[in-house]
Amino acid sequence: MVIAATGFFDGIHLGHAKVIEQLCATAKAECGKSMIITFWPHPRSILRQDAGKLRLLNSLEEKVAKFKALGVDEVQVVDFTKDFSKLSAKEFIEQFLIKKFNVGTLIVGYDHRLGCMNDGSDDIIRIAAECGIKAIRVGAISDSYNTISSTYIRNLIETGGIERANELLGYNYSLKGVVVPGCGNGRKLGFRTANMKLYDPLKLIPYNGVYAVKVYVEDKSYNGVCNIGYRPTWDDSRGLTIEAHIIDFNEDIYGLDINLEFVGFLRDEKKFSSLDELCTQLKIDVKEAMKILK
Repeated sequence: MVIAATGFFDGIHLGHAKVIEQLCATAKAECGKSMIITFWPHPRSILRQDAGKLRLLNSLEEKVAKFKALGVDEVQVVDFTKDFSKLSAKEFIEQFLIKKFNVGTLIVGYDHRLGCMNDGSDDIIRIAAECGIKAIRVGAISDSYNTISSTYIRNLIETGGIERANELLGYNYSLKGVVVPGCGNGRKLGFRTANMKLYDPLKLIPYNGVYAVKVYVEDKSYNGVCNIGYRPTWDDSRGLTIEAHIIDFNEDIYGLDINLEFVGFLRDEKKFSSLDELCTQLKIDVKEAMKILK
């Protein structure tokens, strides 16, 4: 028997983790297989006119890896199309959960909805029973202000609240990409930087500013300082850049994969009156970052 949970699961935050914990525990109790049935692309990218503004906390590859790390036996990815979006909750349960994936028990979050005609999450229990499968609801998790949700976490990341976002995610938010050549200005100041080109253009980029980061290159971990922004002191015209100064590191890593884990927010981006002032601030940034990273 398959015990399943369905949804987009962007971020796989603590609320999602609670659903997955219940999923795996139920699968073990019922001697079944735990399965996540997720969707790609995001429904908003198919159904809403503002889809171009959508940015995500996880790439599909990252999501699948996190599901596996949390103990899920199998992950199935369903193409989200306009035709798929028109299925009712009953049609989805019958055509996908039962017929295609042989689901016997469904684990649902506190606000989870199925199908285009669902009037509320309370209906899932009833509709699932009518279709011949059991549904188990998992309660919400909240912090002092809001129920934990992907939207709430995105807002934190976009406004400089990376530390709180990490707490609600249960891990450090990260960006992955490749190291590309920059203008070489950092090297002139004695702060050589690795400029990143994101692999996934849909990944949410944190609020412009300076961060303490863990840097991963070729499976090795380093301490670093990352700047996200427009380099106002240099009057740079390249647009938004993501660049990391790797502390006590001076190797050539152009063309290599790089992963930045955002650990702490240091300060807003600002324009300095001189390069000497900028250099002084960069030294302070490194000291502050090391306090956080240690």
